[in-house]
Amino acid sequence: MTAVRASSLDELLAEHDVWLTVERGLAPNSLAAYRRDLRRYREFLAARGTTEAAAIGEATVVAYVSHLQSLTDDDGRSLLAPSSIARALVAVRSFHRFCVAEGLLAADPSDNVGSPRVPQGLPKALDEAEVDALLGAVLGDSPTQRRDRAMLEVLYATGIRISELVGLDIGDLMLDDAVVRVLGKGSKERIVPIGRSACSALGTYLDKGRPALRPTAPRRMTEPGAVFLNARGGRISRQACWKIVRLAAARVGLADRISPHVLRHSCATHMLEHGADIRVVQELLGHASVSTTQVYTRVSPERLRAVYEAAHPRARRAP
Repeated sequence: MTAVRASSLDELLAEHDVWLTVERGLAPNSLAAYRRDLRRYREFLAARGTTEAAAIGEATVVAYVSHLQSLTDDDGRSLLAPSSIARALVAVRSFHRFCVAEGLLAADPSDNVGSPRVPQGLPKALDEAEVDALLGAVLGDSPTQRRDRAMLEVLYATGIRISELVGLDIGDLMLDDAVVRVLGKGSKERIVPIGRSACSALGTYLDKGRPALRPTAPRRMTEPGAVFLNARGGRISRQACWKIVRLAAARVGLADRISPHVLRHSCATHMLEHGADIRVVQELLGHASVSTTQVYTRVSPERLRAVYEAAHPRARRAP
């Protein structure tokens, strides 16, 4: 039998963190989520007096899940949604499976622990008229207005994530071929088509907006290749981009329909409704599994009723 090296819990968590960073190459946001979840797990174990990973059994992991489910706010409402608890358990499983795979622990105490059921809702896509209104919400020809208009157009045209949009560099744009190169989750690269409207808005921004946002002193430009710049000439942040989307939505009365991925959801939904192959949409969005893309194939009750009434010979016939 292979000997298991004795290590403290903190040492193993540190090694797992290095593995997530170097071997798995997680994106910064994903890495931050794992660290946050495992920090909470470590605090739970410390409160129980557990300092050695070998002392963690299945009952401990079950107790941790129950602990997360029991957390409430001042009004007695659950502090964590089932999806947040499921994500926390994914981080715990990743840690224990890493320890077993590396020969640092003999068994995985999380292996048989069930994950809480997560209700699977439909992504809240806008309809096409609402998207048109949102894309037309930014008026004017200032450098920032040209930038904001281009960002909204590209988000809907390509279905890329906000984090992928702000990470674009000039070298990623191939507008003559109407495609952009995107670096997605796990540093996976994909080529995404971009439509004429987005190409036009992006081209106008690059010609007439971006040059005015570049700082007067080149040494202040920390990332000279960034496509989308802030008012100081640096790469625009994910938070600033999300704020731009939110403000545009508020201008046209869509504030209650907005989410960080609303244009991504809308792009996927509209393409599928217009007959796009699901595998093509999967590739476009950068989904590792087609099952992730399949959520967009669900038909809303309103659309189901409209199609039924248009197609069924007796749907509108009086009794």
